[in-house]
Amino acid sequence: MTNNLETLLTALYVKIDDELAGPRWTGRPPVLTDSELVCVAVAQALLGFTSEAHWLRYARKHLSGLFPYLPQQSGYNKRLRAALGLVKRVIWMLATSSDFWLDDCWIVDSTPVPCGMSRPTVKRSDLAGWAGYGYCASHSRFYWGLKLYLVCTPSGMPILWALADPKIGEREVLAAMLEVDAGVVAGHDGILLICDKGFAGKDFETLLGEYGITMLRPSRKDEKARYGEPMLKKVRQLIESVNDTLKGQLDLEDHGGRSFRGVAIRVAQRVLAMAAAIWHNHMTNAPTIRSLIAYDH
Repeated sequence: MTNNLETLLTALYVKIDDELAGPRWTGRPPVLTDSELVCVAVAQALLGFTSEAHWLRYARKHLSGLFPYLPQQSGYNKRLRAALGLVKRVIWMLATSSDFWLDDCWIVDSTPVPCGMSRPTVKRSDLAGWAGYGYCASHSRFYWGLKLYLVCTPSGMPILWALADPKIGEREVLAAMLEVDAGVVAGHDGILLICDKGFAGKDFETLLGEYGITMLRPSRKDEKARYGEPMLKKVRQLIESVNDTLKGQLDLEDHGGRSFRGVAIRVAQRVLAMAAAIWHNHMTNAPTIRSLIAYDH
């Protein structure tokens, strides 16, 4: 099978329609089904369109064979925001149906998701009270927005993810994620969680132990070298490369969301696109599991 965007979207549509098909519609069914909507959203992220208006014009001209009907921009935006729960279920479905779900080595990190660049935006935005100010070390600057917390396997397959105010501590956010998705953790035995110094803390490490999770992180300046620290430098680059895929190839920082649901669905859209590419590359025995090159044109 040739790896290209059309084969990925076809395989994804069939899998969603087979496994997540909802109840039959009592009234007139939508012209664009939920399965097609998710595939349209994945294609938009993979092809790098941050503007929905530009994307729909392109899709009508070049992807009419895959999607005979596409709504107007306002209709697409409403359908997409309403599909946040569905997108989350599809991410979960792709992760659990792959061999990566059996991997007991997890990597966690956070990355900034800027949502505004000016003071008037901060005052007027619908995100006020949810977003906050944080510091982006990679750009050496402060930003206003959110943080994306991603727990994934070394291959990059998402396991858990969440958006949070940058002012909230990293340990607090991860603890909440593990509490909400305790069933996911319970389904794995002896998880090795690789993280950075920001998650350091005796009480937090004790909490992870109660979940059956062993933490592997670099040592701080005020403590002795920790067990397994020499191997961290190579492994830590994995999560950095995953974040680079989200930001560099899937335009995470150019999401364009201006409301709670708008930002959430646009971030979920990019996490789903990465998960779909990893899932399909694995199914087709592609040489590079997290490569998006076959799907970005």
